[in-house]
Amino acid sequence: MSDLIKLVNNWSITQFVHTFGGLFEESPWVAERAGLSRPFDSFEQMMKVMKNEVQASDDQVKLQLLRNHPDLGARISMSSNSVQEQAGAGLDSLSQEQYNELQQLNKVYTSQFGFPFILAVKGHTASSILESMRQRHRRGREEEFETALKEVFKIAGIRLEQWLAQIGHEHEFVSKPAAVQQRTMYYGKGDVWMYRSYAKPLTGIQSIPESPFIGRSNILFGLNIKVAVQGDEFLPSFAEGDNSLVVATDSMKNFILKHAADYTGATVEGFLALVSRRFLETYPQMSKVQMTADQIPFEDIPIGLEGSYRPSALVFRYSQNDRATAAVEAERSGDSIELSNHFSGVADLRLIKVKGSEFAGFMQDEYTTLPETWDRPLFIFLNINWRYEDPRDGMDDQRGRYVAAEQVRDLAAAVFHECRSASIQHLIYQIGRRLLSRFEQLSEVSFESNNRTWETVLEEVKEGEGKVFTEPRPPYGFQGFSMTRDDLGTDGRDSGKAGDV
Repeated sequence: MSDLIKLVNNWSITQFVHTFGGLFEESPWVAERAGLSRPFDSFEQMMKVMKNEVQASDDQVKLQLLRNHPDLGARISMSSNSVQEQAGAGLDSLSQEQYNELQQLNKVYTSQFGFPFILAVKGHTASSILESMRQRHRRGREEEFETALKEVFKIAGIRLEQWLAQIGHEHEFVSKPAAVQQRTMYYGKGDVWMYRSYAKPLTGIQSIPESPFIGRSNILFGLNIKVAVQGDEFLPSFAEGDNSLVVATDSMKNFILKHAADYTGATVEGFLALVSRRFLETYPQMSKVQMTADQIPFEDIPIGLEGSYRPSALVFRYSQNDRATAAVEAERSGDSIELSNHFSGVADLRLIKVKGSEFAGFMQDEYTTLPETWDRPLFIFLNINWRYEDPRDGMDDQRGRYVAAEQVRDLAAAVFHECRSASIQHLIYQIGRRLLSRFEQLSEVSFESNNRTWETVLEEVKEGEGKVFTEPRPPYGFQGFSMTRDDLGTDGRDSGKAGDV
């Protein structure tokens, strides 16, 4: 096992998804699910697990993965990986005749199959791509669906090879037939949507100055859950077709849903811990259970009652915005069951500050075209994860040490409001310090952030101080960072532009 794959195995899930989430176009869920199967013996095994995650998904999930790919040669927004790949095949410099034919072929193909034409363009030219398109639209949909998935896998493999080459480890992705690989063997159920009404309210939350959040009614407690199970006893089902010890994934779904009625706690983490333990207690052939969940946000709606507005106890707004997320891993250790890993988080937090952010003093050379800015707007996408020193603090709401995703969301916004940040890196460092200062029960905080700041069109309007913006160009900056309590001891790296408490 190489030193690099050992390092990857020890990364936080946030750093793992940040690094490998782009291997599959606009589908970081592949890396997120695969990351739970670490440790890997090699990058070949890692890619195999990622492919298995895709193949194990239902057809609608696969279809969405295909639809996430941009049309070849399209002059629209696409991921930075796709931009580079298409440019490498000459699709950014087509003649008008080639561009028109490509557009027409794309249109016919998508109309016929319901997803865009996908091709791993490395080694292709514009002419060979056009010829491939002319041939493949004549196939049946089932055959073309499988072909498109194979091309997706090729693209992911090429992207991983390029990442390894970029950091000087291209030899890491060379097959080593003599090496004995650790077996990958697991199965499970994804997209288990669970809605429980009138769950236990979340109370006893430690209050902090940055957030008004003091609890949640949990009148609606909704989760989207994924479970994966492992155990050597399942090998005959793979090798011999012997399903006598296989727990059907439909049974797993029902197991989760029925145990929702037994849950007497108030947190996502607590529910995952309960069900993962029950799986191992019920099915001795399982040696490890990994469960992840996104909480479905239901927001209060104010209703006019008796001359004032108060939250309705009956009607809620289904939110598509930021959401709490959590993962729990339980496994057998002799005769006992241990919770071997966990994390909590808030995902897809989107914050924009209209002014008061800087980016200046960066290295400049012959490649630099970006001007220094001292008062810019800043739009960030942000995922924040945290771990408890004692996992029970996140799973037992009665201990009074639970950290709610709503509080983390509000704290991040408060620091953003107060901090005249020198960069996004500086901003997330300040958020991390504040979180670790406010919540002494946390041992680690990690971040994945994207810069999605709008492009300025007009610096001023006729009246007032407003400006006019449009969506940014496709390439975007990103940052990944993790912090522990040791970072609270640093005193020489802060700018003093925002306080820690």
